[in-house]
Amino acid sequence: MRNLIAGLILTSGAACAGTLFLGAYPDSVIVFDEAKGKIADRIHLETGLPVGLRLSHDKKKIFVTTNDHAGVEVIDVATHKVLNHFVLDNGAKRYRFNGGAPDPDGKSLYALTTEITKQIDRYEIGKPKYTVIDLEQQKIARTADLAPEDERASGGGRGGGFQISPDGKYLYQFRDSVVILNTSDFKVVERLPLSKPDLPGIESISFGGQLDSITEPGVYVSVFNSTDPIVHSRLFGIGRFDLNTRKMDFSPIGPAPTGMAGLHVAPDKKAAYTIVSNGMHGNRRCELWSFDLGNNHLGKTAEVPCRTRFSFGMSADGKKLYIYGAGFEIEVYDAVTLKYERTWDLNNDTTMAGMVVLP
Repeated sequence: MRNLIAGLILTSGAACAGTLFLGAYPDSVIVFDEAKGKIADRIHLETGLPVGLRLSHDKKKIFVTTNDHAGVEVIDVATHKVLNHFVLDNGAKRYRFNGGAPDPDGKSLYALTTEITKQIDRYEIGKPKYTVIDLEQQKIARTADLAPEDERASGGGRGGGFQISPDGKYLYQFRDSVVILNTSDFKVVERLPLSKPDLPGIESISFGGQLDSITEPGVYVSVFNSTDPIVHSRLFGIGRFDLNTRKMDFSPIGPAPTGMAGLHVAPDKKAAYTIVSNGMHGNRRCELWSFDLGNNHLGKTAEVPCRTRFSFGMSADGKKLYIYGAGFEIEVYDAVTLKYERTWDLNNDTTMAGMVVLP
């Protein structure tokens, strides 16, 4: 009987046999083995504290941005080696990242940067700009000003996730609306009246943390809010974007909760999951929600403990859900039942840089 139970445990673990990459204090990326439930490797970063992780289009590299001196590091997924690293801070000039995405060939990064200049008696903070960072030359290649309405928009242009179309022609920025820009000159091509839901308890992720899942090349699926034009009530639903053709399909589901923690789509594309919160402070209630993507309706829900700060993730096979970040643990939930299963102790404080998951 004991051998049978041990075999079942091993089989259960093997079904979830992917690899997780997470930013960790003070200057590393943790490589975590899902099947074994333990740390497999630790990648030292030369430029300091990781604040953002992003997977390349070919899934062979991970781009990391660090906080200490506006650093960029490129990690090889297969070998866990740092291939390239540099900092943008130079003398009296410092930079802050927000948003961000690699281009299709992995040679450049698109981001929002804010330049901060140290004067004798003060710091001068510039306006946020669309920025292209050349990874080979290890410097900012070009910048462009934001349109005035984007500076005034919610988040002031200092937030919002980025996606690049597979052909490299369009840059999508997701915030209080969906802004589509030409990558050649950062001119706005189109604006769509859908907003990203507020992220309760989630700090601003500096470089495109994987809070939303791209289920296939060129397709972006996530949760969005829309406002009813008659009574101005907020509705949430699932939006699907073709990043090449700019075609959008939005399916409203119901009244928008106070906040939502991004959407993760299962590998079979039949189900998706998020964490929502309603209420504030002592009255706050958090729940795991599952969606049937075939019919665009809400499936099971289950209450989970509310955390002050957290990130939400999914296993490589889509069978487990993770609550993690700003702490030492990963809480594991079953994606079918939405029930808590176990806690993995990382024995290391992790940052809010997001999680890269690979099979």
